[in-house]
Amino acid sequence: MTFKLTDEQLMIQTMVREFSRRVVAITAAQRDITKEYPADNLKQMGELGLLGMMVPFEYNGSDSDTIGYVLALSEVAYSCAATAVIMSVHNSVVCESILKFANDEQKERYLKPLAAGKYIGAFALTEPEAGSDPVSQITTAQKDGNFYVINGTKRFITTGKNSGLVIVTAKTDHAKKHKGISAFLVEHDTPGLKVGNIEEKMGLRASDTTDLHFEECRVPAENMLGKEGEGFKIAMTALDGGRIGIAAQSVGVAQAALDEAVKYAKSRDQFGHKISKFQGLRWIIADMATQIEAARQLTLSAAAMKDRGEKFTTQASMAKLFASEMVNKITAQALQMHGGYGFTKDYPVERFYRDARVFTIYEGTSEIQRVVISNNILKDKRRP
Repeated sequence: MTFKLTDEQLMIQTMVREFSRRVVAITAAQRDITKEYPADNLKQMGELGLLGMMVPFEYNGSDSDTIGYVLALSEVAYSCAATAVIMSVHNSVVCESILKFANDEQKERYLKPLAAGKYIGAFALTEPEAGSDPVSQITTAQKDGNFYVINGTKRFITTGKNSGLVIVTAKTDHAKKHKGISAFLVEHDTPGLKVGNIEEKMGLRASDTTDLHFEECRVPAENMLGKEGEGFKIAMTALDGGRIGIAAQSVGVAQAALDEAVKYAKSRDQFGHKISKFQGLRWIIADMATQIEAARQLTLSAAAMKDRGEKFTTQASMAKLFASEMVNKITAQALQMHGGYGFTKDYPVERFYRDARVFTIYEGTSEIQRVVISNNILKDKRRP
């Protein structure tokens, strides 16, 4: 189905599009080179309500629905994928986890400043030997009076250096496997929490991705998020929403790549004609636009199911799978259409191509999405 956007959703899209093109896009190429964290972008985004989009007004949020959030995130990704991934993790994974699983005191203490953009959140699940299989994580949290003592290393943590709060998963009971994993709200300046290696990445270079080391890190027991043993559930719930966010980012970057390709095709002369006149290239453009629209509709569909309170795990994985694979194809085609110029930093398609590559990997690889989708289809009792 084609979605008819509400006036509020259209207003969000228009507002963020204008802000993204006027502010975020201006420094995107330079940040890609310098790896400078987009603190100034994020400050303005917080003032615009973009860092607590699906958080209720009572906790300093914008009380937007998921569709409005998807539209906004795509517009930010259009200009700077690095800024968008910070926005996505902060909104989809961190704020939503606290909104769903935190108690009133935790929401008051942490959700309000997060939603207002006072500081940015991170989510620490992945470990050196536990990526697609989070049950294999070995980070531990042992009870010691009114504290839990966390020990272990987390890897590939978005905003690991620049976050103010980290949601950390750790094993509180090895014998219970996934039901022995708990989640904790850890302030970044807590003694025993240290930022480790900062990854040198091919894309999303203005978004820091780091190791986090926990060495006898004492966290108050009241900072447990949810109940003991709910960490795996919290993580999987967060990833469902996060995957819609990755799909939205993919759509934004793909649209930017298509627009650049069209602009180049209209200006480039070869064999006495603009290359936009050649049928082979026009067909490629038609296919690119069709794939982007298909990904957009899948993403909006998953968002709408989430807004209606329906189970959306399968649809989120479908949207993430299709959109992330799509953006890799679109950026590659856009680069190819630029010829040799596409291989240089004179044109933004080179950056789009590098930024897009990780979308099939983080928050669940394409292979994991296929596992999730097929598992849910095969266990669906409504099917023959």
